[in-house]
Amino acid sequence: MPAPQPCGPSAATLPCAIHTCGGESLYPTGLPEARLSAHSRRQAIVALADAHIALKAIASLVRCSPSSVRRWIRRAKRAQGLHDRARSGRPAVYSQELRVRIVAFYCQTQPLSGAGRWTLRWAECRLKADRTVVGAAPGKSTLHRILQSNRLKPHQSRYFLHITDPDFFPKMEHLLDLYRSPPPNLVFFDECPGIQILSRLTPDLQTDGMRKRLEEFEYIRHGTLDVFAFLHHADGKVYLECQADHKTDTLLAVFRRHANRFPQTEPLHYVMDNLSSHRGYPLCRLVAELSEVACPPEQQLCTTGKRVEWLARDDKRIVIHYTPFHGSWLNWIEFWFSIMGRKVLGESFASPDALKAALEAFAAEWNTFLAHPFQWAYDGSGLHDKAVQRFTKMLQRSAAQIELRILTKQMMLLTNLLKDYLPEVSNDTWEQFTVVLHSQSDTITALIEGEQGPRRKHNAQQAFTSLTEALHDCFGPTTQQIAA
Repeated sequence: MPAPQPCGPSAATLPCAIHTCGGESLYPTGLPEARLSAHSRRQAIVALADAHIALKAIASLVRCSPSSVRRWIRRAKRAQGLHDRARSGRPAVYSQELRVRIVAFYCQTQPLSGAGRWTLRWAECRLKADRTVVGAAPGKSTLHRILQSNRLKPHQSRYFLHITDPDFFPKMEHLLDLYRSPPPNLVFFDECPGIQILSRLTPDLQTDGMRKRLEEFEYIRHGTLDVFAFLHHADGKVYLECQADHKTDTLLAVFRRHANRFPQTEPLHYVMDNLSSHRGYPLCRLVAELSEVACPPEQQLCTTGKRVEWLARDDKRIVIHYTPFHGSWLNWIEFWFSIMGRKVLGESFASPDALKAALEAFAAEWNTFLAHPFQWAYDGSGLHDKAVQRFTKMLQRSAAQIELRILTKQMMLLTNLLKDYLPEVSNDTWEQFTVVLHSQSDTITALIEGEQGPRRKHNAQQAFTSLTEALHDCFGPTTQQIAA
């Protein structure tokens, strides 16, 4: 007769196997306790019991006593559930409403006028001095427990790069298509300017009893160094040059030396960011010379947009592909710069020549032993929705603090998303954005009216009007009141 099927997770799905011999477990260590919550542990007990695993083996696996295993098996058979029973005791000191107020005070207010972050000790002193702020005066241990129970860590932060380019997503899609079907000679280029050359006052200290190396915090500064690097897509090898500056003439000389490493008949594709020297007319002349084509006169390439369009044309030997603004993370050379920073730049260097020698040695070491093609798996899914959600939060919480130039670009970005990428953003996200935009329309209007520059004011007003019209076209007349 076949064994009955377990009603919960089977023994085969657990992280380790159980073998018993005479009722004794051969694996007494069991599972790490952090892997199972109390309820999951009880479910595992019932599932293992249904699979006819010995009681002592179950206790060893889930790390509890045999009596506890026996109790939960008995309760499961009686259909009494796997949750804890109600217990007697004094009522909670802090109600749920009061806990919410405490969380709001700690996470959504600042101790100073528009500055500062609370610490547990600081918040404790402030609340004890004025009990009317939240209606109680909890201690720092209570504050910590309330934050911990909600998994809140407001003391932690990290940098993020907000999307400000209205044409970010078409540019990103162009690069992603390029990475999916790369040409034979695809090169990622960028500068790492202003690297500080620092020498510590004393050598590092490390003894047998120390787990970490001790580094002297005081240093002597020996100027800066600029690094130009080209990462080859095919094999992951890097061409690196160290220079004293990153002026246009320096850039052109480095670019020429790299391009001359390839036969003149081979086309070259470069990915780079939007630095002014990357889009200037001198680079157009150099690309035309290396491509053996006539460079249009400067009058025809009088704007940045026209120069970018000409440099990106694929009817010449060298083609430049530009990342979006605030989209340098789409350039693969940034990965290598991160590796270089961790491997080299944390050391002490007494002169520019010493740092240059170390960087060139690392590049040679990389090309000999460590170089490999990077694998790109990101496809941009979810980024459209996140961009709308982030702008919604910015409007909701701090609309009056947004710089008008950034606000204009954000409204243009969302207008383009409504026109070209509407299905990529959920209806709930659009609905929430529409509500917030309506609630902050007076603030946005005040920001536009307070702008002194006529061109910026006109662009902002036009962006606001285009956004409201796009919302109306997509979701109907309910959005007409926003622009009223």
